[in-house]
Amino acid sequence: MEKKGMLVPVLLALAAAGIYWWVLTSKERSLAAQNERATVLVARFDLPARTIMNVDVVETREIPRMYLEQDAYEVKSQSDIKLVSNLVTMIRIPKGNQITGSALVSLSPEAGLSVKVPPGYRGCVLPLESDLLRLIKPGDRVDILVSFDAVMGDNRKEKVTATILQNVLVLGVGSNLGQGLSGSQAKAKAAAEAADQAFSEKAALSLALNPNEAQYLAL
Repeated sequence: MEKKGMLVPVLLALAAAGIYWWVLTSKERSLAAQNERATVLVARFDLPARTIMNVDVVETREIPRMYLEQDAYEVKSQSDIKLVSNLVTMIRIPKGNQITGSALVSLSPEAGLSVKVPPGYRGCVLPLESDLLRLIKPGDRVDILVSFDAVMGDNRKEKVTATILQNVLVLGVGSNLGQGLSGSQAKAKAAAEAADQAFSEKAALSLALNPNEAQYLAL
């Protein structure tokens, strides 16, 4: 009986020690998590809405992991910085704020053509035969020619072709604004565009023109 009576306090002491150890290690894990650091992408300066992202407008910053936003771009290797390239800001991102996935959208028609228009230029859309679009890519430079029936001195009509614009920057071809796509994404996008063009003989070529050039094109 005396041995059993002595065993009970020992068991209680062991149980108390186990509980104390569990509480202590839980607290240590919690403190370790709070002190753990993470490297994130932040805005190097104020980024207005509809800004095309690149590595020059962001920088890395080390912060406590507990302050890491849910969809922030965490940098674990140098190549992770390039993940935001060619994405477009949907909202204004103040200097020093974390770059989050919910604030960015891919460079696509959803982002709008204006994100590609250089300062001082206008975005213009030119209908073009769909077969010709396969030969032109965003970033190319093209000349624009117009063919018309000119009335000669003897009132005879003659087909004439004249160059009205030269060295024009192509912003987009159809829905392609020059965004980076993986192989599978490019294949799916091409299939969707082919299906759309099957119902139309023409597609759209987006161009960057200054105001005077835009007037010539409209004429």
